[in-house]
Amino acid sequence: MIVAASFACLAAGVFSAAVLAANGPLAITTTPPATTAPEPEVLPLGVVIGKTEVGGLTPVDATGLVKATFDEAVKIRFGHRTILVAPDRLGATARIRLAIEQARRAFPDTHVPLFVNFQPESVSRYVKALGRRFDRPAKNAELVGLRAQRPWITKEQPGRALRQRAAVRTIVTALRTHQRSPVRIRASRIEAATTRAEWGPIIVIRRDSKRLNLYRGMRFWKVFGVATGQSSYATPVGNFSIVQMSRHPWWYPPDSDWAKGEKPIPPGPGNPLGTRWMGLSAPGVGIHGTPDPASIGYSASHGCIRMRIPEAEWLFSHVSLGTPVYIVSA
Repeated sequence: MIVAASFACLAAGVFSAAVLAANGPLAITTTPPATTAPEPEVLPLGVVIGKTEVGGLTPVDATGLVKATFDEAVKIRFGHRTILVAPDRLGATARIRLAIEQARRAFPDTHVPLFVNFQPESVSRYVKALGRRFDRPAKNAELVGLRAQRPWITKEQPGRALRQRAAVRTIVTALRTHQRSPVRIRASRIEAATTRAEWGPIIVIRRDSKRLNLYRGMRFWKVFGVATGQSSYATPVGNFSIVQMSRHPWWYPPDSDWAKGEKPIPPGPGNPLGTRWMGLSAPGVGIHGTPDPASIGYSASHGCIRMRIPEAEWLFSHVSLGTPVYIVSA
């Protein structure tokens, strides 16, 4: 019985071997596990760097977007003008790498600051250049001459000066806060030192009409009768000014043929200059009082302009050194 069982097992083994021999050697095969590419790193959703939303972007894409946003020109408004200037021209650089590293570790919906490095001297230089471009000095009112025998004074114009320190602060703040909407810089108004309304006295002497017209700026003020020079000693025509003023002057004989042998005359009732002398920039010519009021209205002097003594005193008290004097032939 045992022998029969052994024989059966042997027969089964021989049969199995025959089958294997017919099918070839036994092949052992394995199926490799499925592999997938690692997903790229992205920044947490809702993360904002500076004012740029970068959530869901890769660090590389986020870096490019933040840089492009920061590099946008700063818009500066001055009056009706808009000036565009790149941040790098202002010496500003953003610390983007630091911001990206912070964003990678941030929680969703986090605001990550974008710090900015500055070169203050670059902003100051740029603002000074704007000042040279936009500053304008004030223009004083100027006496340019006569029109229709009356003084003509140009209208004053105010100037302006850029408020440079405030402009630097405004621009730096815009860079630091990543503001790219227009920021406004302003100028201070500079008033003219001399205005048309404040102009002082101007004298216009009409030689042939024997009239001295006094103006306050361009506004007529007073008129006085005068005596002017004889035909052989004509009062000069031109633009002059008062260069000398004397109370109770001495009279000294001029270097002229008509005064040969004359001696100086001290102040007093007989002094030919009266009590006031207003010497002009025309050599030897002046406006003065006269003890001979009957000469007023005539060509009676040796070139000077004579006035009645009370009127000369009044005029003396209302003019000063530098007062313009126009003498015309009319």
